Amino acid sequence: MVPLSQALISVLQWRGALWALCSLILVIVIAAFGLPGRQRENSGSVLPSSEGTLTLGCALRMASRHRHYWLLNGGFFVCGFHVAFVGTHLPAFLVDQGLDAHIGAWSLALIGLFNILGSYLFGVWGGRHSRPWLLSFLYASRGIAMVIFLALPLSPLTALAFAATFGFLWLGTVPLTSGAVASMFGMSQLSTLYGIVFLSHQLGAFLGAWWAGRLFDQTGSYQLIWLISIGLAVIASVLSALTRDHSAMPSRQVLCGSSA
Repeated sequence: MVPLSQALISVLQWRGALWALCSLILVIVIAAFGLPGRQRENSGSVLPSSEGTLTLGCALRMASRHRHYWLLNGGFFVCGFHVAFVGTHLPAFLVDQGLDAHIGAWSLALIGLFNILGSYLFGVWGGRHSRPWLLSFLYASRGIAMVIFLALPLSPLTALAFAATFGFLWLGTVPLTSGAVASMFGMSQLSTLYGIVFLSHQLGAFLGAWWAGRLFDQTGSYQLIWLISIGLAVIASVLSALTRDHSAMPSRQVLCGSSA
């Protein structure tokens, strides 16, 4: 979709391209009416009774006192910072450095393509190995990728190679982070507890997209925000290495009292 959008902008300008994309969205809405309705839930698919007794208030109290849960939040904040900064500003950075706009479009397309592979593989690996250590490796790899990208002479090849590499590391954090939350607190309140972690991700995303633009306006360069992103990758890697996703359920009786 990104190369198509870039082609539409080149031919139709911004307004025409937006109308064309709106037309595609309308097709999706119409096609959605052909989808089957909600299926009845399988009555045999229920949570274990031990998890079903974990109330929302109890889960929130447990999470608020769980150091490793907050370490996980810190790492995911950096994840949001990275993806929003790169996703929003990489095309502008490449154009600012003299590359053609279509290289930026193809870079975003490669990020999306390799994200599919990375998210799947990190999810599989997370079922076999330590999720915190995989997160630590992933964040460190992002920092290394950015260092190499900035150190090499910029060309279409290095831009696309960076995009593919960063795409592979893009959202592999999601299955690892959600799996870590589930491992800590069980499944019964996963949607809320992971939602809080995801809020941290989105706050980081806001800061990454906004601050990069702000610093560029002030300095005329993306150099500083790249360095900040590398530093944050180091911090996130350390936070993840310190995280333990062992179950917090044994302490539930102490923290939740009669709510358990």
